[in-house]
Amino acid sequence: MRVLASYNIKGGVGKTASAVNLSYLAAQGGARTLVWDLDPQGAASFYFRIKARVKGGGGKLVKGKKDLDKLIKGTNYENLDLLPADFSYRHMDLELEDARKPGRRLHKLLKPLADEYDYVFLDCPPSISLVSESVFEAADVLLVPTIPTILSLRTYDQLQRFLEQSAQTTTMPFFTMVDRRKQLHRMIVDQPPATMSGLLRTWIPYASEVERMGLERAALGAFARRSRAALAYTALWEEIRSRLGA
Repeated sequence: MRVLASYNIKGGVGKTASAVNLSYLAAQGGARTLVWDLDPQGAASFYFRIKARVKGGGGKLVKGKKDLDKLIKGTNYENLDLLPADFSYRHMDLELEDARKPGRRLHKLLKPLADEYDYVFLDCPPSISLVSESVFEAADVLLVPTIPTILSLRTYDQLQRFLEQSAQTTTMPFFTMVDRRKQLHRMIVDQPPATMSGLLRTWIPYASEVERMGLERAALGAFARRSRAALAYTALWEEIRSRLGA
């Protein structure tokens, strides 16, 4: 089982869209796939048409009083399941503070699922917190969607410095919401900074189809399979699989 976290300290960079579309592609390829929506806003749960609610809330999960497999829901897509978000996840940091070895908590919760899934995608809230530290321990790879702007690059550098001090997680950054009409976007995508080690070559364009995901409540492949954004996510998933040796 490979655990892939769609993560960035910064919000609004395409974390959820990436988690939804990449997990959809993994499942369509025949892989047993789970998405865990860790964001209390529940956007991934919304896209998958599943209510953002976990019976007993996040507290019981963190304390080990609930097993993950009893809370998992099937989606409308074959091979693709979802562990929904819950608004109580906003307090997950406080729950982790009281847990034994909080940094290892998510890893421990996911471990029993190793024989049930090929891929687990974590859709993470934008923050640096105990939750994110636990994500870093649980994830084999951090997929880091990054808009090609100066502030986004600065945020990525902050993440890299934090990871150097606290974890050995592999990072795979990639550019999202790319608008090649903008000179700065073109410059950064064509000549990315050397600090972005492990940068994936495929980038995701700024496209109205991605915004339509909220209206359709579906992955791009389900309603706009031949769109530029859908084709870009397909190429991105193939590149990620290649990096993973799949």
